[in-house]
Amino acid sequence: MSNSVNCKLNVNGIEHNLNISEDRPLLFVLRNDLNLKGTKLGCGLEQCGSCTVLINGKKTLSCNQNAMDFIDKEIITIEGLEKNNKLSCIQEAFIEYGAAQCGYCTSGIIMSITSLFNDTKNPNKTDIINCLDGNLCRCGSHASVFRAIEKVKSKFNENFDE
Repeated sequence: MSNSVNCKLNVNGIEHNLNISEDRPLLFVLRNDLNLKGTKLGCGLEQCGSCTVLINGKKTLSCNQNAMDFIDKEIITIEGLEKNNKLSCIQEAFIEYGAAQCGYCTSGIIMSITSLFNDTKNPNKTDIINCLDGNLCRCGSHASVFRAIEKVKSKFNENFDE
């Protein structure tokens, strides 16, 4: 049994003082301690991508990573993408194109795509496929996911032309 440790985690721009077990996975801190239910537990083996969050803007799987490893880092969950009561353009595109069926994997896919767009505003098909490697969707929403991503790319390119 591991020791409980007092720590501070910055989640979605809010600093949280927590007393957690030093080996507690970030996913369980997010879901159970902070009541952020958008990040899902899928396989628990870092193989499905449902637990994807952003750590300092980069795609990170949270089901097996100790929360203590993310002290002094910026943690963003699917809930943190909304700004001023407005969804991110990626979230809006997923809604517009119905890029989900059951929706269980959707937050992980959106977080992965957000990480990609943090790095490049005009990813090519190979970039997108590589980004989504490890995000499983059993419902087969891939075609609508790709349509939503194309919409986001066009939106970014419009903004660059201004």
